[in-house]
Formats: sequence, structure tokens, C-alpha cells
Amino acid sequence: MPRIRSHALRLTVAALGIALAGGTLAGCSSGGPTEIRFHLSKPEAIPYFRELIAEYNSSQDDVRVVFDTSSNLQAGFLRGNPPDLGLLNYNMEMSRFMERGALSDLSDMPEADRILPEVQDLVDQYATYPGRTSVLPYSVMAASVIYNVDIFEQQGLEVPQTWDELIAVCDQLQAAGITPFYGTFKDPWTVAQGWFDYTVGGTVDVAEFYDEMNELGTEVGPDSPVSFERTLIEPVDRMTLLTETYTNPDAASRGYGDGNLAFAQGQAAMYLQGPWAFGEIAKTSPDLELGTFPLPMTDDPEDLEVRVNIDLAAWMPEASPHQEEAREFLSYLFQKDVMDEYNAAQLGYGTTTDAAPVTDPRILGMKEFYDEARFYQGASKAIPLTIPTENYMQGIVTGGNAERTLRVMDADWARLALRQ
Repeated sequence: MPRIRSHALRLTVAALGIALAGGTLAGCSSGGPTEIRFHLSKPEAIPYFRELIAEYNSSQDDVRVVFDTSSNLQAGFLRGNPPDLGLLNYNMEMSRFMERGALSDLSDMPEADRILPEVQDLVDQYATYPGRTSVLPYSVMAASVIYNVDIFEQQGLEVPQTWDELIAVCDQLQAAGITPFYGTFKDPWTVAQGWFDYTVGGTVDVAEFYDEMNELGTEVGPDSPVSFERTLIEPVDRMTLLTETYTNPDAASRGYGDGNLAFAQGQAAMYLQGPWAFGEIAKTSPDLELGTFPLPMTDDPEDLEVRVNIDLAAWMPEASPHQEEAREFLSYLFQKDVMDEYNAAQLGYGTTTDAAPVTDPRILGMKEFYDEARFYQGASKAIPLTIPTENYMQGIVTGGNAERTLRVMDADWARLALRQ
């Protein structure tokens, strides 16, 4: 079904989109179109998908898609009334529904055949269900070090590819009176997403590490072959070296918003954030030239990788009574031009074999790594939320003992495995 692009339609669908978002459309009457509920988890993407829904509803009379951005998923599944189609950030918490068989099999859809195998593998790192492909990745976000291109050029610096080169860059910046990294330790998630994930992902095989941790379960501890303390102490120590030596002195009192503003004003040369920060930085300095590179944690450039997360992924519950209609809308969303337009707008990477290559210069530094599948999912995202990883990492970068904290995480892991 082709997308409808006329100016007149856009004016019409904008009004329809407002009604959809506000939930003001009445339920379909007897003999009217089948109503399906589409759940989206990403606030920044609401305008884009609101327009798509309105276009789809205007293009045919059989199905009316209702936009749902606020439902409680867990409650919906428990009541047997989940949305008919979801497009959500995919993580360990979402994977619980898949491993329990609550999501239907999509492997027979043509869209499943287009997904890059290495991207589909990212889904399987969290959970699988025998004989099913229940989640189709829609967009991937790649994240790494954001750097100020002008500062690097003015100081005659090359992008570092090894740990020693990174330290040399930091020392040269400091000697010139420039803060190497801007830290925002007031917000725990920024420590976990950037500092912890990048240093661990640049040192160990994250997927293999968690495979072994899951296999050990209750046996994780001081004498186990792998553990947070034993396996991650080296990257966490290097994280601590960077945060103690090469960040702004007030990092402990600065949050995400402070970091975006300060970095836009040229107060540091590097910033450990994802592409979602670019739009915020541009509000202050729209012409600031920025680039990205993976944080080097070893002295072998072949170890360089970037952090990725499945920004959005599609799934359909087994409990939905409207799976045929939901599949039709899924196919509409997975059209190449629809996906390409979304990824270009959100600075995401495509998940399909026919996806358009990224062109935005701010994220081009990660392209070769993504294309070669030299990436990992964040180490902090593979830990259940009942273990307060973000707060633990915040404690370390603000003066806590790394070895002791990792030992506590081992005990938490073993205790949680026992309960499960």
C-alpha cells in the first residue's frame, strides 16, 4: 500500500492525528472498520507516527488504528487486553513477554526476511521462545564518544584508536586548559549509559559475559570463573581513572541538561552521550561541528566497537483478536521509505538489508563499525532493574570503592537468581 503524500492530505491528517493522540475517536460501530490499538514507547517519535497513522486510516476503510502512548503494558498483558501492535524500545524487561510466549510468531512475514541477521541476534541476546521470531527490530541507535571537531582540529589532535592514544589526547587537552570530558554524574543513567557501558563494551565481550553469568546463576561470587568483580574490575578501574582525572570538577552536581548546554558552549572536548543529545546541543549551537568515535579501551584498534540499543522493535501479542489487521499495519510501517525517513530524522541506523545508509556527519564516525557488526549492547541494560546498576555506577564515579561495589553486584545477581 503506497504512502499518500499530497499537501492536502497532510493538512487533513494533522487534524486527524490530534484526535488520535487525544483518544477522542469513538469506537467503531457495528459494520464499521476494525479498530486496532498501536502502542508506541518513544515520546520523540510521536509526531512522526501520528502522521503515519492518520495517513493509513485515510487510505483505506477496513481498519482504524488508534494511537496509544500511555497504556501500562504489564497491566494490559495481565488483563488479557494488551495493544494489538507494539513498537517499543527493546530491552531485558520487554523480553520477559517474549520468553513467556505472550508474543506471536512473525517469522512467516516478508518483513522478517529483511532484518539483518546480526541485528536480529541482538534480540536473541535477551530472550528467545522456541520456534518463534516474535520481535522485529525497527531502528537501532549507535552511541559512542561525541567530540568537538573544531577543538580537535585547533589542537592538532587525531581521533584516538587505542587506550594510550586516548590518554595522550586527554593530557594534551588538559595542558591547553581544555576539559577533556564533560561529566554529568548527577543523573545516574548517564553514568551507566556512557561511562560504564563504553568502558565495559570496549574491553569484554558483553554478550558472552552475560551468557556465562546467566549460566552460573546462584554460583556467581568471589570464586566463580566470571563475575562483575573478577571480569569487569579492569574496565571499571579505567572508567574511574578517566572520571577522576579528565572530567569537569563539578561533574557530580551536573545533570544531562547541564551537559548538553556546557558541551554546546565548548566547555569540553568530548561527551559520552548518544545521538539523542545532538538535538539538545543544537538548540544552543546549531552550527557546532560534532563527530563520533568508539571509546578505545585497549591498545588494539581491532577491539574498537560501538554501543547499540534496539531503539524500536515491533511485536504483536498472542492475545490480540485482530492479528491479521495488525500485520497489515506492521507491513505498512516496515515499508523501506517509512523506515528510512524515521531513521534519518532520529539519527538511527537501519535494521534491514535494504536500509538507506546513514549520511548525517555527526554519526558517520560509527558507520563502519555498525556495517561490520562491530557493536555491543550496553552492559547496564542486561542487568535486571531490581539491581540498581545506575546508582552503583554513580557511587563509583563519585568516590565509591569499585571493587567493593562490584562484589555487591555479584551478591545481588546470585540472590536474584536464587529467587527466580
